[in-house]
Amino acid sequence: MTKSILASVPSIDAILRLDATIVLIEEYGRTLVTSAIREVINNIRAKIPEIGENVRPLIEKPAILSDVMHFLYKATSPTLRPVYNLTGTVLHTNLGRSVMAEEAVEAMVKVAKGFSNLEYDIVSGKRGDRDSHIDRLLCDLTGAEAATVVNNNAAAVLLVLNSLAQRKEVLVSRGELIEIGGAFRIPDIMSRAGCKLVEVGTTNRTHPSDFNNAINAKTGCLMKVHTSNYIIQGFTKEVSAKEMLEGTRDHSLPLIEDLGSGSLIDLTRFGLPHEPLVKDSIKAGVDIVMFSGDKLLGGPQAGLIVGKKDLISKIKKNPMKRAMRLDKVSIAALSATLQLYLNPDKIATRVPTLRFLTKTVEEIEQTAKVVGQRLNKVLGDEISINQVECLSQIGSGSLPVDRLPSIALSISPIKSKPGSKLKKYAESFRALPIPVIGRIQDGALVFDLRCLDDVEEFIMQLDELKL
Repeated sequence: MTKSILASVPSIDAILRLDATIVLIEEYGRTLVTSAIREVINNIRAKIPEIGENVRPLIEKPAILSDVMHFLYKATSPTLRPVYNLTGTVLHTNLGRSVMAEEAVEAMVKVAKGFSNLEYDIVSGKRGDRDSHIDRLLCDLTGAEAATVVNNNAAAVLLVLNSLAQRKEVLVSRGELIEIGGAFRIPDIMSRAGCKLVEVGTTNRTHPSDFNNAINAKTGCLMKVHTSNYIIQGFTKEVSAKEMLEGTRDHSLPLIEDLGSGSLIDLTRFGLPHEPLVKDSIKAGVDIVMFSGDKLLGGPQAGLIVGKKDLISKIKKNPMKRAMRLDKVSIAALSATLQLYLNPDKIATRVPTLRFLTKTVEEIEQTAKVVGQRLNKVLGDEISINQVECLSQIGSGSLPVDRLPSIALSISPIKSKPGSKLKKYAESFRALPIPVIGRIQDGALVFDLRCLDDVEEFIMQLDELKL
């Protein structure tokens, strides 16, 4: 019986000769189509011993072609896709962190479509410096003497340490020895940079004298790290940048500061919690400041380095700099984003990340009403949809204990226990053309609507939802 069924399975060549297959070959190429057919037929043959005669519908040529087309669609669809971030975490590392402004996107497209003066000085006709497209902007916005940029802040920290303190000691307060996601630890970065870490003070209390007493002939620099993803409370003492400089002035050692998220504007003006400003660190006398481009700044992934001209020059001469440099598309996006900060009065509406963070509860509630009504129509009577108050978080290590009041839609089954139902609901929403990512919490699938802007597009695809 098995042999007769196997004999009835069409050959690869037979499928290749079909008119419909010829059309597919014109679009996808013979190699990929042949691979798809082979995969489908091998899968059919593997099922025969298990299901026997029930395999007959699967070996019909239309059925095989349908499976081949599905294979081709999956094989040629990009794996990096847009999603709706309804998790309640605005700067979600796993979901791409900041959403860039339209101006940044347009700038990226322009330089990507053709040639550009990435490292070419149009006036002189000679080779240029790719940093020239961003250094003036960064200096104007931070008050720094000079600036450079690399592909992320971890790279910035590594590069600065290697440039200024290789084979030397770096003094850091014990309470600032942070670890962020992806196993990025200050002690490990120190080691990779060729520096020796010297911890000063204690976990909860560090004094200026701790730094001064630790300085010796082997000291290369002092480092301050913004504890952006945790907070120490209680009996604590932190040494400010100004105190570190005053206490060590006689030693003429550079002070570098990793601000992590880094903010160019005072967020309190928008009702948000305070975040250290880059310009305040520069004003205080910090020699080198490092911060991210794709967090509170709202731009592309980048590590921004600003500070004293002589030190920036030394950093730029490090051979590692070339391995960490930004490409033309990222530079275009970063430059366009920085341009927006020249008009701080409108920045909260023009940079999506800041727009999400500054949304009022009333605005989000209006979105919840519209989306909730549509979901009620689509999902039917067996599912409960409730509008609930919740708290959003900024994310990516920014303001770790602060939360933003928000509104969410809570989805749960009426007639059965949540259990595996919620997992199924979440999978169904992720299966939409633009996947919807929420969180399962307290027996419900929860969608925090703070980061939902394109409500109309979101609603339109709900008709394809299958629970």
